[in-house]
Amino acid sequence: MNWRMPLPRPRASLIATAVTTLAVLLGLGAPTSFAQAPSALPAVPEAIQVPTGNQLFLVRHAVGTQDYVCLPSGSDFKYVLVTPRATLYDDDEQKVATHYISPNPLEGGTPRVTWENVADAGTVWAQAMQTSTDTDFVAPGAIGWVLLKVVGTQAASGNQDGVAATTYVQRLNTAGGMAPSTGCGSSAEVGNLAFVPYLADYYFYQSAA
Repeated sequence: MNWRMPLPRPRASLIATAVTTLAVLLGLGAPTSFAQAPSALPAVPEAIQVPTGNQLFLVRHAVGTQDYVCLPSGSDFKYVLVTPRATLYDDDEQKVATHYISPNPLEGGTPRVTWENVADAGTVWAQAMQTSTDTDFVAPGAIGWVLLKVVGTQAASGNQDGVAATTYVQRLNTAGGMAPSTGCGSSAEVGNLAFVPYLADYYFYQSAA
């Protein structure tokens, strides 16, 4: 696995642990609030820029796996993503949220990528709109950067701030996570599972109004 992509200094110890354990980090400390103001807007490919009228309000750092299953694909076979499975940390390396796929109750149970706050279960569901593999931004061997539009939120204890106000999410600064190139080439391998370690930063936006 290629982990050469430079990443923010606060994640240095997380990267080392992810490589050696090939699993999600746990127990780095007590949960903190889901909301934390970022210091700067990220530079991103044009295809995944957030529409005008939205402002960045939160950044989280993910360590986990992209989980794949081998399935038939026409006359061939390929790994298909089942779910991301990641823990999100703040800049102090405190565990603050989890990331996975779950049914969105606001869309009749349609499966969507999900972020759930550890402290109070405030939840965001989002739909991928655009993906970029622009090599000026995305590291070799890393999953693409993505723009996601929020299609459902669940506020914690009626709180309408923070997570409930999220409008868009970007997945940026990725490393790892690509489906394996082996282990899914015949009917005998259908059903094979692959849990591929990855790192990413998730940028959360809300309406500027």
